[in-house]
Amino acid sequence: MATCPQGHASGDDEYCDVCGTQMAGAAAQPASQQSAPSQQPGAQAGSQQPGAEGCPVCQTPRAGQFCEVCGHDYTGTGAPVQLPVTGAQWEAVTAADRAYYEKIIAEGGPDADAVAFPPYCPERSFGLYGEQVRIGRRSKARNLAPEIDLTGPPEDPGVSHLHAVLLAQPDRTWMLVDPGSANGTQVNGRPVKINVPVRIGAGDRIHLGAWTVITIREGTP
Repeated sequence: MATCPQGHASGDDEYCDVCGTQMAGAAAQPASQQSAPSQQPGAQAGSQQPGAEGCPVCQTPRAGQFCEVCGHDYTGTGAPVQLPVTGAQWEAVTAADRAYYEKIIAEGGPDADAVAFPPYCPERSFGLYGEQVRIGRRSKARNLAPEIDLTGPPEDPGVSHLHAVLLAQPDRTWMLVDPGSANGTQVNGRPVKINVPVRIGAGDRIHLGAWTVITIREGTP
């Protein structure tokens, strides 16, 4: 159990469960992300430049399309995406990937030994609906409840509260954006650059955290 700068006991090592304050050392890169790309100078989430725009919800300095803390979409006031009535239904299936886990652990780090592969992790299916689908772990302190909730059990400690976002396109395809997760995201083995949309299709595999894999599937209407 960690203690936040305000003295509260928190089960979350990124942000305090009580007051939402960032935990000391939370900005350090965990060992579970050695294969993900390092952030480029000036691209770190939360870094503020003179005159930078702040989130209207939680006042966090803007670092991309989505607020890293509360998930606010800065383009949410724009015209909604008009999806056709007919077409296939998409779903995201989450599971644990042993091969990916072993690759992450093999690359080492100070916390590598503390990250264990779950002995049992059933597949879970999430339908993709609406204009955006957030991927991450829910947080009461930050009032964040992602549509693809990877809180568990089992819980992947390398998954950020707001790790990635799927954005619906007019042609019923989806784009994936990593708004600045602590450990990065990979699509089909390739690192995703922060705030750079990547098109997602049926059969694509999204890896995040220490062992989580999300497979995109196209079902029937």
